[in-house]
Amino acid sequence: ANRVITVGDPQRARIMAQQLDEILFEHSSHRGFLTITGLYRGLPLSIVAIGMGLSMMDFFVRETRMVVQGPLTIVRFGSCGSICDAKTGDVIIADSAFGINRNYDYFDTHTGAPYRLSSLEASDKELADHLVQQIQGHKVGRDIVRGAVGNADSFYGSQGRTGDDFYDDNDTLIQTIHEQVPSAVALEMESHMLFHLARMSTGRLNDRPPSIRAACALLVFADRSGNAFISPEMSTQMVIAATKAVFDALVNDSPTQDNLHPSIGSVWESKI
Repeated sequence: ANRVITVGDPQRARIMAQQLDEILFEHSSHRGFLTITGLYRGLPLSIVAIGMGLSMMDFFVRETRMVVQGPLTIVRFGSCGSICDAKTGDVIIADSAFGINRNYDYFDTHTGAPYRLSSLEASDKELADHLVQQIQGHKVGRDIVRGAVGNADSFYGSQGRTGDDFYDDNDTLIQTIHEQVPSAVALEMESHMLFHLARMSTGRLNDRPPSIRAACALLVFADRSGNAFISPEMSTQMVIAATKAVFDALVNDSPTQDNLHPSIGSVWESKI
């Protein structure tokens, strides 16, 4: 569908799908993607679980764009580690995202920095505002924090997780992130690629308006500053509580099927 929620965990997708008004389609691909499409408030909506990392987000965005006609609205709904005052049980809305990439040459030459930070990619402000409004209205979490989200190319080294088995030179990485990106509030692995591809959805010759709008809502599952972690029970409760908030944000942002993917030949052909 033109309204899409992307998550990492297939189980999260199935939990969310229980709150659709009707499930019309479900498919697990050989790439490990789980796609569930159904109706919510009479309109088509898809939930796609893609796993973790920027490569999976690249697969998802590009291939969704290939098969869906009309403008796309995509919300990433995931989890993150807070590097600000946000605590477990809070919600972070990504106003922007930046990449954190391991500088492989540094580990041979020891010149430059071990990690490179990209410039900021903005989310769609109107869609992000819809998310904030609905999360507040549905009373999800304890608090909402907005800011820039760092997106690492790995779960460990590029997110400042330290250990004794590998030479990562990342003891001061989070401090460096705060120095270079004062608005940084959390770390995860997907939204920067999503926002970048949304901005680049302007055609091969870069001669059209973007055809994708994107935003991101993240549940704080880990407090990196205080080394605190959410319980499995609380994480499930937050996903259930947030689901209709995310659904409502997407539907309120795009309340009709005008100029979207045609019903003929779709899984919702006989339903709307």
